[in-house]
Amino acid sequence: MTNQMIGQVLQDRYQIVQPLSAGVFAQTFIAVDMYHPEKPRYVVKQLKVNHYQSTSYFDHRRLRFLKETETLKHLGRHPQIPELITCFEENERFYLVQQFIPGESLAAELPHDPESHGKWSQVDIIKFLEDALSILEFIHSQGFIHCDIKPENLIRRAIDARLVLIDFGSIRPVDFSIDTEFSIDQIPVTSLGYIPPEQFIGQTQPNSDLYSLGIIAIQAITGLSPLELEIDAETNEIIWCDHDTSINDYLVAFLNQMIRYQHQERFQSANEALWLLKHIEWDNNPAEIQIAESQLSDKTIETTDQKSQPLLAGLRLGLLINSVLLGLGVYSLFNNSQAYSATEILYKAIARYQSGDLQKAINLARSIPLNSNVYPEAQASIEEWQNQWQKDAKHYVLTEKALKERRWRDVLYHAPKVPINSYWQSKIQPLVAQAKLNIEAQTQSLLAKAYAKAEERDFSTALYYLQQIPEESSAGAMVKQKLAEYNQKRQVRSGYYLYQAHNQASIGNFFGAIKLLERVPKDAEVYAQARVKLEEYSHKLRLRNQQQELAILKTVPLAERQNTPIQRRVSLQPEDYLQEVNIRN
Repeated sequence: MTNQMIGQVLQDRYQIVQPLSAGVFAQTFIAVDMYHPEKPRYVVKQLKVNHYQSTSYFDHRRLRFLKETETLKHLGRHPQIPELITCFEENERFYLVQQFIPGESLAAELPHDPESHGKWSQVDIIKFLEDALSILEFIHSQGFIHCDIKPENLIRRAIDARLVLIDFGSIRPVDFSIDTEFSIDQIPVTSLGYIPPEQFIGQTQPNSDLYSLGIIAIQAITGLSPLELEIDAETNEIIWCDHDTSINDYLVAFLNQMIRYQHQERFQSANEALWLLKHIEWDNNPAEIQIAESQLSDKTIETTDQKSQPLLAGLRLGLLINSVLLGLGVYSLFNNSQAYSATEILYKAIARYQSGDLQKAINLARSIPLNSNVYPEAQASIEEWQNQWQKDAKHYVLTEKALKERRWRDVLYHAPKVPINSYWQSKIQPLVAQAKLNIEAQTQSLLAKAYAKAEERDFSTALYYLQQIPEESSAGAMVKQKLAEYNQKRQVRSGYYLYQAHNQASIGNFFGAIKLLERVPKDAEVYAQARVKLEEYSHKLRLRNQQQELAILKTVPLAERQNTPIQRRVSLQPEDYLQEVNIRN
């Protein structure tokens, strides 16, 4: 299928020139814009839909497609996320056209075994984490979780060596009222090992993306793929650090905090992790500070480090925390900072809005302090929510009214105007499902009537019934085929009527010719010609009737003509009667 796409032109504009990748749900290509004089390159993503799969699955894929496009429109303004150029549906397949990013995926940079000389240095790891965390901080602040962070989805941009995050097909909103369970057979092989455990059971969190990022960093340090890393049988924690690991203890503790098995024990946000990463003095050794065991939680003391005993690993994390506390006096991993709490409040506000509690969402957003770095975004979100809420509510009312009035097509018209992640969309979807059921029932009824009329060779009426079938019906492709077929048969039949009318007129049977011409429908190609002949034959029939009346008058005596009214009648010969016409369709 991939090779078959090469050379194809989509939307009469985007010509496929090179395959990029193929996954479980989609395949990507490089295309050139044939309209643009410079022929710029774009990435075309085709979502896979198999013809043998059900209509409900097709609708599900369409919703996934719409969700991804809406998300990309929203997130594409970030300089490290590809811009969405356009999207469309063609031949029952879905396509996204995105900005092309010249560069290589991070998978090409990672070492492939522990003996490799391509292991990353501490400086490389810190730069990578800062770059990637800044992207995740933006995505999470917009109320989304990427859900598929892996080396193949991070591109090192050739022009400036910055990371660019791609593939938003698995993205989901930060809405803890919705559980999206990941089936193992639907996860690409390249994603296994990077996906945290909670994501498999539908409890995805913003810090699920941090887990994936931490695994990539550990792979860059050790040369081990995620599935090769050792797991502690008791704690389920990943064991990755040994005596040969030349990484600062602070960074070891930092990465351990990113990949904890329980998501509650990780950094709770990209904002929190990035803040700490930027404020650690990596060039200095931690101060020798005596810490009582009571200052460390049981969770902290659990080992993830083979280089030392469990208590020492816990103390190192404690040293990290206390050195930051002593240096800044305002931050702790175990106490909410203003930036952290403000971001979390905004997350909760977004979740409230998406669950349908507009007023609570607004109240939460308004509670964010004026000096918070997310305050401007919170204020903008309030305005956006209020405007969008009015629009969505309006479309819901129109959709509900259309359903009550049995205007099924109008129901389907209004539904896509509401964003996929909106509370109102969840209310509209049952109405859409009911409208689709009614459309299918209406379609079957109209098809039955059309087939019955076709059997009777009444193709005009059959076409009328087919034209009443909504385009949204699952029988859309078949209806188009039947429309073309019946229209062709109607044209052939109309031409036959015209031909037979000429034959009848040639033997003087104008009455029969007229009856045949009257059966030619108005939208037939020969209709104008048939009308001309109809007038001609009608005129000839009137002339003949007048001649017959004159002939009768001549045979009746004058006195009898004055006393006896003459009945006008047309004397039809046997050949004037219309014979049954049997035409094969």
